[in-house]
Amino acid sequence: MPVSEAILFDLGGTLVEYFTREQFPHVLAKALGEVSACLAERGLPLPAEADFRGRVEAEDHTAPDYRVRPLADRLARIYRLTDPPADAALLDAICRRWLRPVFALGRVYPDSIPLLQWLRRAGFRTAILSNSPWGSPAAPWREEVARLGLTPLVDEVLFCGDVGWRKPASPIFLEAMRRLDLPAERCVFVGDDPRWDLAGPQALGMPALLIDRTGQSGDLHSLAELEARLSR
Repeated sequence: MPVSEAILFDLGGTLVEYFTREQFPHVLAKALGEVSACLAERGLPLPAEADFRGRVEAEDHTAPDYRVRPLADRLARIYRLTDPPADAALLDAICRRWLRPVFALGRVYPDSIPLLQWLRRAGFRTAILSNSPWGSPAAPWREEVARLGLTPLVDEVLFCGDVGWRKPASPIFLEAMRRLDLPAERCVFVGDDPRWDLAGPQALGMPALLIDRTGQSGDLHSLAELEARLSR
């Protein structure tokens, strides 16, 4: 493993357990149910079921160039909050309600905090660098990272909403490097999804490791293995 000064981590599936790709449709349904309840509590009309399903399907995709498609914009289109445009307070409220079922699932993996503590003692810089589901806003996610006790253990926390681009697009990695004041070759990225976590950093010359906690593939099967590699 190359000599490194900083270890950058994905969040969900790497440091924290939320849901699998197969579980996401169920999580999405619960998240949209929370939004519907939030709007109903405010006396706002809800769309007809048939029309609603079609608009949800139309929003359930990533931009081909990996530009962030913000959750607030998606929800405004789904619930027809665009004419007149919904105010910022309402959009923030429905985004936070959408995130409730996601955050309810959040559990830090047992090996995450011990590794982050060891990295700090060993003198490594650390960062969390993550996409967020459906382009959900960065502010609630930073609150979530703090709730999980991870904020004091890393130097930087960066979400796709902070830069407007999702992994594997280069801007989010470049911003992390700028904040850490390190070149790509002095960093290592650790993530769990080959779609987002390998090609992006590698294209910039940043080594990347894939963690697969099922033990079926990947470079790592636990974060304890990363400590062992770095110790060597």
